[in-house]
Amino acid sequence: MKRITLLGATGSIGLRTLDLVSSFPEEFQVAGLAARGSNIELIADLCRKYSPRAVALLDAGALDRLAQLLPAPRPELLKGADGLVALTRDVEADVVVSALVGGVGLLPTMAAILAGRTVALANKETLVVAGSLMTAAARARGVKLLPVDSEHSAVFQCLAGHNRADVHRILLTASGGPFRETPKAQLATMTVEDALKHPTWKMGAKITIDSATLMNKGLEIIEARWLFDVAPDQVQVVVHPQSIVHSMVEYLDGSVIAQLGVADMGVPILYALTYPERRPTPAARLDLTRVGQLTFYEPDTDKFPCLRLAREALEHGGGAPVVLNAANEIAVAAFLDRRIGFTEIARLIEWALDDARPGAARSLDECVAIDAETRRRVQRRIDAHGGGRSA
Repeated sequence: MKRITLLGATGSIGLRTLDLVSSFPEEFQVAGLAARGSNIELIADLCRKYSPRAVALLDAGALDRLAQLLPAPRPELLKGADGLVALTRDVEADVVVSALVGGVGLLPTMAAILAGRTVALANKETLVVAGSLMTAAARARGVKLLPVDSEHSAVFQCLAGHNRADVHRILLTASGGPFRETPKAQLATMTVEDALKHPTWKMGAKITIDSATLMNKGLEIIEARWLFDVAPDQVQVVVHPQSIVHSMVEYLDGSVIAQLGVADMGVPILYALTYPERRPTPAARLDLTRVGQLTFYEPDTDKFPCLRLAREALEHGGGAPVVLNAANEIAVAAFLDRRIGFTEIARLIEWALDDARPGAARSLDECVAIDAETRRRVQRRIDAHGGGRSA
């Protein structure tokens, strides 16, 4: 039986993972749970249902409320960023599912790697911020980094059994988000509600906004570069509105291998949990006769500049991807707070990258320092311009 520690238990990936644990009770048990702590009642329910050995909450103040809701004997309760690290480092687990949203997943994911635990990675920011450090640590300890994102899981499956030296390029597919057909001139007027109407996937608010700006795909380019050890220009993006082909790998001889399936995150999650084996997933099956036409086209980087900014940050290297990610997190939060407009997200990120081109990020401490300083600078700019309207 595999013991699972789940970071981001109350998010869409976390809850889907727990659904799978319930579907395969003979194969999985929950060793630890972690969350930000914004939904204490849900966390308490999950503790009662899955009986983890330990629970870590980023919001230290939420821990007392959780303790009040759970009768003895209760799980070990850990608080704050140090608690997240202790959970992945000290609680025995076979797989750590890293599904926290944002840079907060960086330190606990590295702690899991250093403890020698297999990591099922759904927190793309981890590799965006510290890709070289994470992959080097994983190689040094023989730790598997198994992708959970549907696109990277697809690439991972398309690479299976093939020589990595024969890869010509990776083709990441993008749905195009809710504004795929929206004229560029209208983007400035799009509301939070408009941006949260994703045409294919049901996800959390932050990642849904990233999909609307195409920053999500930009982050995935950086993630793929490190996860699969390819050059930046070997990772390309194609818009595929049907979201049936999850990604492709083109080889040197011109052969293209694709992974297809219905839009259900349960498939890549379960594959990561059972790798190298497969299990019958309780999900709908793909019927190509009912799908009809599959279309593909180039993304419009003029209309969606976040994709261009992500690639520039990757090519610049050093701490630029850290700046990109931190600025994006603050800008997206400000948009969700209705303090800035939709198109100002990209303008704030570009300003942050132009304003500070950091050198190499040679350690996690340096990554954390660049991240913190970028957040402060972007937040000050938003505050100084009355919500960023002049940014």
